[in-house]
Amino acid sequence: MAETHPTESASSGGSLELAPGLRVHESEVRFSASRSGGPGGQNVNKVSTRMELRLAVGVLGAPGRLSERALERFRRLAAGRINREDELVLTSGRFRSQSRNRQACLDVLRAMILEARVAPRPRRPTKPSRGAVQRRLREKKARGESKQRRRSPTRDE
Repeated sequence: MAETHPTESASSGGSLELAPGLRVHESEVRFSASRSGGPGGQNVNKVSTRMELRLAVGVLGAPGRLSERALERFRRLAAGRINREDELVLTSGRFRSQSRNRQACLDVLRAMILEARVAPRPRRPTKPSRGAVQRRLREKKARGESKQRRRSPTRDE
């Protein structure tokens, strides 16, 4: 089974495919490595395997990339990951290799873009059926009557 990962293409002049039909130049996506925590033995103390991806969100709104509405949805999805400089910051330290953590960052970005591209279905207001309204009122009346029976009798004055 073929995996669907953002791919680097030599023929496209150093660009990354973040989603079908959405390519950005490699210089627009910045990666940095740092030491990662977690398991890995001595490797953790010596090798910088944790990867951080940084991407200016405005790049995704460029002509031919994401529509205005899709960009709004993307901003909502990534709200907690966008800094004050309007830069998306993703990190991954799950794996023991830099390349797998880099790919994990790209996978998360790709999933967010694909989700942002899908417009939510509009909600169509509905009305309860006449039978449903009658049943609700009947049950409401029955509840009120049972509560009324539980009360202590009052004296009429």
